[in-house]
Order: sequence, then C-alpha cells, then structure tokens
Amino acid sequence: MAELMEWPCLDEYEKLVIRMNTPRVVVDNAVSASTTVVKVDSARKHRILLEAVQILTDLNLSIKKAYISSDGRWFMDVFHVTDLNGKKLTDKSVISYIEQSLGCIHHVRSNSFNGLTALELTGTDRLGLLSEVFAVLADLECNVVESKMWTHNGRIAALIYVKDCDSGNPIEDSQKINRIEGRLRNVLKGDNDIRSAKTSVSLAVTHTERRLHQMMFADRDYERKPIIRSASESPVVTVQNWLEKGYSVVNVQCKDRTKLLFDVVCTLTDMQYVVFHATINTSGDKAYLEFYIRHTDGTPISSEAERQRVIQCLQAAIERRASEGVRLELSTEDRRGLLADVTRTFRENGLNVTRAEISTTSEIALNVFYVTDAMGNPADPKIIEDVRQKIGLGNLKVKELPLINHREAERDEPTVGVGGAVLLSLGSLVRRNLYNLGLIRSYS
Repeated sequence: MAELMEWPCLDEYEKLVIRMNTPRVVVDNAVSASTTVVKVDSARKHRILLEAVQILTDLNLSIKKAYISSDGRWFMDVFHVTDLNGKKLTDKSVISYIEQSLGCIHHVRSNSFNGLTALELTGTDRLGLLSEVFAVLADLECNVVESKMWTHNGRIAALIYVKDCDSGNPIEDSQKINRIEGRLRNVLKGDNDIRSAKTSVSLAVTHTERRLHQMMFADRDYERKPIIRSASESPVVTVQNWLEKGYSVVNVQCKDRTKLLFDVVCTLTDMQYVVFHATINTSGDKAYLEFYIRHTDGTPISSEAERQRVIQCLQAAIERRASEGVRLELSTEDRRGLLADVTRTFRENGLNVTRAEISTTSEIALNVFYVTDAMGNPADPKIIEDVRQKIGLGNLKVKELPLINHREAERDEPTVGVGGAVLLSLGSLVRRNLYNLGLIRSYS
C-alpha cells in the first residue's frame, strides 16, 4: 500500500523537474518597431548560450541586439533579430520553428548529415588546392553532397560530406577510407606542408561551422601571420580583469555581419569559458559586444599570456568568415565530377577560392564560391566573365556580398565602446539586462 502511495508523488516530482528544465520561449513582434524579439528563460547549463545562438544563426537571422544574463542556476536572454533584408519575422513556420527548437534546447538534436561520410581536411592554402581535392574525390568515386571550406592566415580547413557514387551509401569500407585519406593527405602536403597537413574520416559529425572553428583552432591559425593583408578593418578586442567581482571583461568592436555572435560565443565556449553576462549592440555597420566571462572552474583569466591568447583567438574567429573576393553562385543539375570541373576552371584562370559552401538539393547543385586573384587581390572582371562563359552564363552568376540591412540602431541605450567605460558595476549591468529582459520596469 505504501508503494502505491509513493507513485503519484514521484510523477508530480518528475513533472516539476520537466517544467523547471524546459525553456520558456517567447517570440514577440509587438515590443520593437524594427526587430522581432526572442526571449528565452531556462535553467542554466554549460553551452546553452551557444546552442541558442546556433539555432538563430542557422536560420540566417541577423542579431541586432542581445542581452544575456546568467545568474545562479537560471539563464535569461533576449535577442532582437531580423531577416537578412532587415525585416521583422512574419513567416509563421519560421516563428514556430524558433519556438520549438529553443524550447527543446536541452535535448540533443540529430544532425542532418546522417547517411554521409565526413572528411576533415586542414593544411596550407594555395592556388588550386580545392580543385585538386575535388579531382581526387571524383577519381575515387566519392559524390560530394555538402561541404564548407574556410581559409585564414594562409591555412585552409574543409569539412566535406560524401557518399559512394554507385551505391549512394556512406563510405565504410576501411580500404577505401585509407585510400581517400592517403590521396588527400598527399594533396594537402604539396611541397611545403609535410608536418601540418591533416585528414580524417568520420561518421559522427558535430555542427559543421562549429567544427570548422575547432579545426582551425587546433591548427593554431591564430598564431600565424597573414600572407596577404586584408583591406578590411581588423576587429578590435580588449580583455580586462575585474578582480573585485571575479570576472574577465571581453570587449569586441568590429564590422557587423551575420553569424558574428555565433563565431565569438563558439570560440569562448570551446576555450572553456562561460559567459555570465553580455550585451550586444549594432550601430550602422558596426557591432559592439561585451562579455563577462569566467573559466568553467569559476576563475577569471589569470595571466598576460592567456589574455593575449584570448584576444588572438577571438580576432581569428571573426576573420575566418570575413568574405574576401567576388561571390559566385553556381546553380545547375548535379553530376559526377561537377565540382572538379568548376574548380579546375577557376584554377586555370588564376582564381583562388577563399571560401566555399557546397550543397545539393533534389539533384540540383547550389554552390557558393568567394574568389580573388592568385595574390588575394580583387579578381579582374574580364576573367570572371571568361570563367562564366566556360561554365555557363546561366549557371554561374556574380552576386554582391550579402549585405546586412543596417538600420539606424534603436537608441535604447548608449553604445559601450572598447576600453573606456568597460568596468561598469555588476549591479548596474544586471539591472540593465533585467530591464531589457522585461523583468523590471526601470534600471535607473
């Protein structure tokens, strides 16, 4: 009888635990005149901020402002978002997806690359390298379904998802996997990169862009000097300790772009730092980000060497996705050897691919390439047109770099610059974030 009496109590307890650990998500189009406001309240756990930002950025949303506050065991944040055209979100299916995805943020989500084999490549970048990689894969009868490739400071990282051309299944034969690894390693080594060229094959894949950050971080691209100086303005990063409160305060000022917050939070998380409070603002084409962080063991940054490393790593994380060159979009029926042929045409005409995004949908190849000349300078428009003629004017189109619509930022609060007034009182910061989270009426 006692046993029967205990079950209802256990059920109610389990329900309470589920309610406490299920994030509360509100998507509101009435609060702001120019942005859609996404609010998330949840029990705090490591990496939850990264997972929330990842969901929003995977939808190609632009985060105009954000307020993050993680106090004790509770996590609260607000994101002001728009689409890439600077418009509020009106598609009900997108809003529903945001609510459902953020609502189950504590649960592991399956990746969309099941049934594919993942190839990871890092090495020294050079003209035509991507062409050689795709030629090897075509020769080994590997069909490239999805891929992303970044370059930074003379290094390259690529994550390529393939399947067997004939069977359409993932490649699991150990002998074939060894051949793929060996051939690709030889390509990456070239004449100068015997030690640092790396290849690996896996059936288990994390988030693609997060994995690219991890690969370049492991390759220590942040320590290398750029071979070609970019014309774009370098991000400014400062790190100061606020010993009284036990925080390290990180300030970032740079050009605004999509997925900027993801790149920064991803890097801090993978370096084993926890973001307790943060404020993100954009004004025109500038972004201002401020983070109050600690190690996962609760301590702030403890040495000058560590401080410099955080600065270098955050600068690298921001620069990796900064698109250099002309954006070319290829849309055509997929076929064997397509990528090898297209990238060979780029190489033969002296075009260097600085970043690439490869995808296949319903047998249609949808590929994006950013290209420069061999020296990293803007490509000659005549050469671009010659390449388009060879590949097909209707298939390969020149697109402007995707611009974020920079409306005049809402003047809800003054922008915090780098340095200067960094070390605000924590009480003021928390009150300000609680105000922006809608939990108090005033923070004055």
